[in-house]
Amino acid sequence: MNQPRSEHPEPQWQRANWQNLNGIWEFGYTKRFGKKILVPFCPESWLSGIGNTKFIKNAWYRRSIDATEAQLRDRVILHFGAADYFTTVFVNGRKAGTHEGGYTSFSFDITAYLRAGENELTVHCEDDTRQPLYFSGKQSEKPKPYGCMYTRTTGIWQTVWLEYVPRAYLLSAEYEPDAQRGSLQITARLFGQAQGECIATALWEGRVVGRAAAEPEGGAVRLTLPLSETHPWEVGKGGLYDLVLQYGDDEVESYFGLRSLRLDGCRFLINGKSVFQRLILDQGFYPEGIYTAPAEEDLLRDIRLGMDAGFNGARLHQKIFEPRYLYHCDKLGYLAWGEFPSWGGDLSKPELLERFLPQWTEAIRRDRNHPAIVGWCPFNETHDGQTAQTLREAYAATKRLDPGRPCIDASGYVHVVTDIFCVHDYEQDPVRFTENYADFAKGGNGFHDSERGCGYLPGQPMFVSEYGGIAWPSNTWGWGYGDTPEDEAAFRIRYEALTMALLRHPRMFAFCYTQLTDVEQERNGIYTYERGTKVEPAFFREINTRKAAIEEEA
Repeated sequence: MNQPRSEHPEPQWQRANWQNLNGIWEFGYTKRFGKKILVPFCPESWLSGIGNTKFIKNAWYRRSIDATEAQLRDRVILHFGAADYFTTVFVNGRKAGTHEGGYTSFSFDITAYLRAGENELTVHCEDDTRQPLYFSGKQSEKPKPYGCMYTRTTGIWQTVWLEYVPRAYLLSAEYEPDAQRGSLQITARLFGQAQGECIATALWEGRVVGRAAAEPEGGAVRLTLPLSETHPWEVGKGGLYDLVLQYGDDEVESYFGLRSLRLDGCRFLINGKSVFQRLILDQGFYPEGIYTAPAEEDLLRDIRLGMDAGFNGARLHQKIFEPRYLYHCDKLGYLAWGEFPSWGGDLSKPELLERFLPQWTEAIRRDRNHPAIVGWCPFNETHDGQTAQTLREAYAATKRLDPGRPCIDASGYVHVVTDIFCVHDYEQDPVRFTENYADFAKGGNGFHDSERGCGYLPGQPMFVSEYGGIAWPSNTWGWGYGDTPEDEAAFRIRYEALTMALLRHPRMFAFCYTQLTDVEQERNGIYTYERGTKVEPAFFREINTRKAAIEEEA
């Protein structure tokens, strides 16, 4: 595996002239280096060649990169898919930039630091999951994994690459599909000044189906791209238009999906149709790579495992998933809820909001063009009133950045301001589980527990965003929620009864079962950690794909 993950890391923003920097780098816990590491795998992982699962506060990387005179006449951009947590980049010994946050992509223009010929690239990552102002998701703050906290990830864990761009180029673009009118609104940010208009061309299966051009103003351009053929993006099917953006000598290949989202009382409408979201909790961990999928095929496999079991989407839990995963969701029509890895940060500290907002902004701006993403969730399981202002600010920031998607301020437990009310309910008795939502079925207040029911507004849509978590099989170590069923038949009975309680509910628009796979000591996945079968997927599929009450014609 000389260059793992060699595919382009940003399928929605590709240029022809780029260079993948994955592979063997020098590595050390100080600037003395002395080891070798396989990037993009973190040093805790087996695939990295290091396999050190102790606390790593400092990770140093070094490699050489070559540049030609011709390349230096234009601009050279250095990209990181993600590096945990505080990253400093040096080129030929000079500091080229810093970035805070372990989950979002970032880049630096390093043209001024390069010289023709060989150059030295050095990267320093500082990390401490015990630091209350660091967001670390499900990474264990104790020496070893425990409960629902797992092996840590330090340093580079997504692809590193170089991009060679003209002096004037496209920085980014935001897409607003209009499924009803059959058009796409594009707002592009530009760097530098090029001659002529910015041009957008849409294609469907290789045919040109739309073209628009406009003159830039003030470093940006807005285009309306009418489509001669309308092909809605569909759940379980996908359906993507190719998109080519041109500005001067710069050309970017992209894509988009034509779909609309709308809340209608308790219903969630996708392209005007009530869709019950049959979601599976996916934490994005891998035995050999931890946070990093060993190969692109592993990303695709996880989506297909969910679809094989009758789920039509996933809640991407306490991790910002890489764009390549979202690309496959887009292609296959697999719904996704984007979530920030909020655990690890002490939300009672006011200054935490200042560190959260830039990272969450980066996540939304990077991923908002993916049609598969149908909602945002900044936080998970907040507990008390100390977080009220933080949740309000996070919700407001989310809606400013992406007003077209619903936002859940915090999944489960306490809500302050939210478009959708959701709860986490691991009750294992199907009778009691059903009773928890009997009042809501009659138009009442949602959940029976007043501590978790705060913030519910009459008529607000609702779903159970975590349930089940049944440990199986019974002869394995680890844990799940409730008592382990005595045999597979008992597991099947419990799963069907819990799930049908939600599918039959007349006002419930979604569920999210915990979880897709086991993760280390947590053994409640429908598949093993190694993606092996526990119970035949056809069993889950037969139940999950039954028509939900809210999908009946209104």
